[in-house]
Amino acid sequence: MSKTLFDKVWDSHVVRKIEDGPDVFFIDRHFIHEVTSPVAFLGLKSRGNSVLYPEKTFATADHNTPTIDQHLPVADPLSANQLKALEENAKEWGISHWGLGHRKNGIVHVVGPENGITLPGSTIVCGDSHTSTHGAFGAIAFGIGTSEVEMVLSTQCIMQPKPKRMRINIHGTLGLGVTPKDVALYIISRLTTSGATGYFVEYAGDVFENMTMEGRMTVCNLSIEMGARGGMIAPDEKTFDYIKGRTYTPKGAEWDKAMTYWETLYTDKNAIFDKEYNFNATDIEPMITYGTNPGMGMGITNKIPEAHTIGGGESTYKKSLNYMKFDEGQDMIGKKVDYVFLGSCTNGRIEDFRAFTSLIKGRKKAENITAWLVPGSHEVEDQIKEEGLLDIITEAGFMLREPGCSACLAMNADKIPAGKLAVSTSNRNFEGRQGPGSRTLLASPLVAAATAVTGVVTDPRTLLKEEAIA
Repeated sequence: MSKTLFDKVWDSHVVRKIEDGPDVFFIDRHFIHEVTSPVAFLGLKSRGNSVLYPEKTFATADHNTPTIDQHLPVADPLSANQLKALEENAKEWGISHWGLGHRKNGIVHVVGPENGITLPGSTIVCGDSHTSTHGAFGAIAFGIGTSEVEMVLSTQCIMQPKPKRMRINIHGTLGLGVTPKDVALYIISRLTTSGATGYFVEYAGDVFENMTMEGRMTVCNLSIEMGARGGMIAPDEKTFDYIKGRTYTPKGAEWDKAMTYWETLYTDKNAIFDKEYNFNATDIEPMITYGTNPGMGMGITNKIPEAHTIGGGESTYKKSLNYMKFDEGQDMIGKKVDYVFLGSCTNGRIEDFRAFTSLIKGRKKAENITAWLVPGSHEVEDQIKEEGLLDIITEAGFMLREPGCSACLAMNADKIPAGKLAVSTSNRNFEGRQGPGSRTLLASPLVAAATAVTGVVTDPRTLLKEEAIA
């Protein structure tokens, strides 16, 4: 019987099926951080349970960590307590812990792949929505709640109903200045934030096959923003080349054994999906959001849609635009911006910094812009320095901060002030997401870079064309 990639991985991890109920599902890798794990550990202790497989859980501090002066004590008492609790719980239960000051520290969905913890055909969970990032490797990865974190710690299993299957195909070649972030925002704008609810998505077609692993991670990261349980891409030679030789990947004969399995991880020719979409790469241009959810996005050269064209929910739509201080029919290009944020588990990898610096090179930061450039890990930070990108950043008038989630969700000091407008490479633009009263425009690293040097929302293609002419 023909199977989808998702079915192959899911079915091989079902420990027990419950009639008319969820599957008991085995978890290969479990990531924890300082925000969702403390209560889970308290529940574990109150029940007299222990961590069943501590070697399968990996802890890193990222959400609450400061991005400047990380060598100093954390000033915020709540953040400091959560970071201390993570360290103590990891030590008590023998769990690998990469806290502040550790060279492997960074955003959980950045350091996992960097260290080869994320592997094809594996099942991965974390108490974080954007765990879907790891699906770029052909893994089933999704976020879980605090009670489920406790369940995985104590049993290495979780109870989950099997999602339906969706495939999104995009064929063709992406145009100038169009990045994986734009591809993801385009899909969400077409499906809406609930269009994939109840589904696990497989991305297929020329566009995804031609993407780098970092680009694939960006796309899978944003799967949750259209309501999907997760997203995945079939592993290929790019996948295997990326993970080979990393700290936690199999070595020698174990690698050969793993490859025998990994090479079976693809969707069979006649496999059936519950829903399927097809898009053309040529229809995608650099994207930007204009509202208060990731589905409210459009090509950067378009005008903000009129309420009557959106098909229902007009009062909510107008409320969103009112919060953003925008009007129907307005252009986004040329709007004055206050902040630019490059980073997060969506766009905090080395390729994102390469893209950003490619546009700011030889230019200067606009005077009205406050920019936070935050690498996703110390490894990314080291690469930025080794490749000479830090010199470009500094010469253009920017400053590189230290690794962490930063202004993605503003759980540390990196908060956009009320009323200020930010172009952000992160994943959510909800009201107050980047700070109480803040206003967020989601965009790619190229759009962020173009905006950072002009001071207004700018189509990066205009700068790229200038460079081509020069």
